[in-house]
Amino acid sequence: MINNSDTGLIMTGGGARAAYQAGVLDEISNILREEGWDPKDNPFGIICGTSAGAINATALASRADDFRESVSTMLQVWENFEVAQVYRADSLGVIRSGARWLSIMSFGWLLNKWRKAPPASLLDNSPLEGLLTRMLDLNRLDQALANGSLRALAVTASSYTAGQHLTFYQTLADIVPWVRSQRLSQRDFITVQHLMASAAIPFIFPSVPLNWGGRMEYCGDGSMRQLAPISPAIHLGAKRVMIIGAGRLSEPPNQSTEHAQYPSLAQIAGHAMSSIFLDSLAVDIERLMRINKTISMMPPEVQKASSLIPVDILVIAPTERLDTIASRHIQSLPLPVRTMLGGIGATEARGSALASYLLFEASFTKELIALGRGDTQKKRQEVCDFFRKEKENSWFI
Repeated sequence: MINNSDTGLIMTGGGARAAYQAGVLDEISNILREEGWDPKDNPFGIICGTSAGAINATALASRADDFRESVSTMLQVWENFEVAQVYRADSLGVIRSGARWLSIMSFGWLLNKWRKAPPASLLDNSPLEGLLTRMLDLNRLDQALANGSLRALAVTASSYTAGQHLTFYQTLADIVPWVRSQRLSQRDFITVQHLMASAAIPFIFPSVPLNWGGRMEYCGDGSMRQLAPISPAIHLGAKRVMIIGAGRLSEPPNQSTEHAQYPSLAQIAGHAMSSIFLDSLAVDIERLMRINKTISMMPPEVQKASSLIPVDILVIAPTERLDTIASRHIQSLPLPVRTMLGGIGATEARGSALASYLLFEASFTKELIALGRGDTQKKRQEVCDFFRKEKENSWFI
């Protein structure tokens, strides 16, 4: 068995954009097999995820005793996605949630009778709970932790109740919960409810109550207020961290040739979503690289006395703009959803960033999977170098 105890994997949020992560992991599995690894060996002892990345992280961790099977199961879901598996996309479902929610936002002062029971979100994501229940094997997660295939799993959420960023982690290792400014952690058994909370995109999906220290707190997407996305993996013992992003880090800039127009509501919302999901990760990566550089400049005796430790890092992120890809697939959305989103400009090219988070359709997710495979293959040598030390330190039982 590979000694993976200090190798971490971090998968960020991004709704349907997280299909890219499945492509990256599939190609990593292929590369490692070609390099002589046992396909069952899980290279990541510490797996952390946020939002849709938390779902991918838990799917991977729940079958950590067989990495190839875990990735294949994840791929099967992402390659055959339909919007209806994540949120209600039928006319009645859209009217009951989305249309009513937009009406409240516009004419709430006229609709007193709805104030007693206002709609919780733009979309009803109750189908996602059923999908996660069928997809995940949480009993097998417990076994993976017990047999050493996995050291720790962590997912993050954001508490609307207390305004704190919360990390829930499951491990058998003796790891004391950490407390930082507006960032707290709690040892827990990861459940479907944790994932529903972590993936509850603000305004789009409803918040979910979670038990925190004996009290219930309503939580939403873990990308909100996530000041240090890499931090949980390091607290859990990672000395090498692979990060799979979902946009911006390697994407080319938007080269629009159109005359500037006043932004649509969807364009503003997409910009806000990208800020929530993507910007904090870029900042944290820069911070970690600066720390590594600072440590490398210290004399050996100063390094030993310092609490700072160097962390090897490998980042794989899309090399194409995902909102541009999404603009080619908006027509694959069900008509009721497309009609509702069209009302706020999300079906236009300039509003496609918002649509990219909601495009849980196979035509879009398959293209992201292919992009993930291609981007990983371009970094093949970096991937091999990243895992070579782990293989050299392997042990067998």
